[in-house]
Amino acid sequence: MVPTELHLASGSPATAEADAVVVGLLPATDGDGPPRLATGADELDAAFEGGLAALLAVTGATGKADEVVKVATRGAVTAPLLVAVGLGKPGTDGIPRADQVRRASGAAARALAGTAHAVSTLGRIDLAAAAEGTLLGAYTFTSYRSNGHGRKPVARVDLLGGDADAEATLRTAAAVGNAVRTARDLVNTPPNDLFPESFAARARELAEAAGVEVEVLDEAALAAGGFGGVLGVGQGSSRKPRLLRLTWAGGARAGAQADGHAALPKVALVGKGITFDTGGISIKPAANMDHMTSDMGGAAAVIATTVLAARLGLPVAITATVPMAENMPSDTAYRPGDVLRMYGGRTVEVLNTDAEGRLILADAIVRAAEDSPDYLIETSTLTGAQQVALGMRTMGVMGTDDFRDRVAAHARATGEDGWAMPLPEHMRSELDSRVADLANVTGARWGGMLVAGTFLREFVPDGLPWAHLDIAGPSFHSGGPYGYTAKGGTGVPVRTLWSVLTDIAENG
Repeated sequence: MVPTELHLASGSPATAEADAVVVGLLPATDGDGPPRLATGADELDAAFEGGLAALLAVTGATGKADEVVKVATRGAVTAPLLVAVGLGKPGTDGIPRADQVRRASGAAARALAGTAHAVSTLGRIDLAAAAEGTLLGAYTFTSYRSNGHGRKPVARVDLLGGDADAEATLRTAAAVGNAVRTARDLVNTPPNDLFPESFAARARELAEAAGVEVEVLDEAALAAGGFGGVLGVGQGSSRKPRLLRLTWAGGARAGAQADGHAALPKVALVGKGITFDTGGISIKPAANMDHMTSDMGGAAAVIATTVLAARLGLPVAITATVPMAENMPSDTAYRPGDVLRMYGGRTVEVLNTDAEGRLILADAIVRAAEDSPDYLIETSTLTGAQQVALGMRTMGVMGTDDFRDRVAAHARATGEDGWAMPLPEHMRSELDSRVADLANVTGARWGGMLVAGTFLREFVPDGLPWAHLDIAGPSFHSGGPYGYTAKGGTGVPVRTLWSVLTDIAENG
């Protein structure tokens, strides 16, 4: 479905020619009484003779986060419908945080489904957040619906606000929002249509359209290269594995001389691409196995982010290494007790075939490190233990201390939420194998998220700043929509990756 069009607008929302106008609400300062109008609503309030907040209070509006109230304007303003959306309690400075604006814009966009044209005052608070939230809140996945494609999203939203850089701000925010939508589309595509070969083909199409160099290794090339982890996991499926490599050389730095030779920072991105995970011989319970269509959420995010960097000309050199496999039980599947020889030569004893993600990632990390990056970021739907420890909305971030903390801070700043987690040294001994260099799991149930991170650390070169983002919970939402988050694939952690890459471009 065609994404919602975003446009910059000026003038008064009270006289805007549109089908609806959006205004933000804040809770009463003292927790009691009518809500308060957020920044940007002065002209609308004047049109209602200073009584807009009181009118909205009569309808039950309180200004709490994600609350949406619709009222007919009855000629007080040009638009026939006013949509008031709650921002929630602002920060101590009284200004709503970016993610509050993002969530409110998403909730408003969902409420405006079927509307042809709306004007939003939320851009006067934070233009970028309003743009991202609108695109994400309006997201629908209708490719497999035969009933007229469901209810159409709001067709156009004009955002009031911005400064001299407003056009550039909107362009970047729209590109980021659409990158998240791309990742969501990939995650939401059923596994009978998205398998390693077709996934690599879709990634190639996206990448080449943005000027990104593409390399795809098929099963023969993987065997010749010694990618034992990817091959081992994928050998039980008739749909053979792939390894995707995307290369973006980086855009020009602002103000750089045309003949300048200053090296751009190099970042390796790695994403887990298990297109469906049955658990293999160590088969999963049937309940909720359909959610395993999202087990390639890390790969989707890495692909979308690399394409985004190219589209916006980010001055960072990026290589994305994406292993893709389908983990199936069959007479050719790998078994508990097998020993795999990984890319680079290390051996791993398989004790549980449902701990497959770390095996394909180990191959990819070693290959990615051969490019001598300055940083390595890997993301994956890796462990159920992440959900137990941090819930469904907070990713676990592990890695080298300083870079781990830097990445986690960006996750929180973007609203995707991440929490720094340790990799205790004593856990390495628990991965000792009786026959190989290490095992893929321990014999204990405790600390499963940290064990997986410890396993991956074994394949990262010493001295390389790296971060592992476990997004098992945050990458897929099985409940009802809220804010700008739809049911199904969320696109996490595209915005975190983009924020980190932008930081590296500016600060190294």
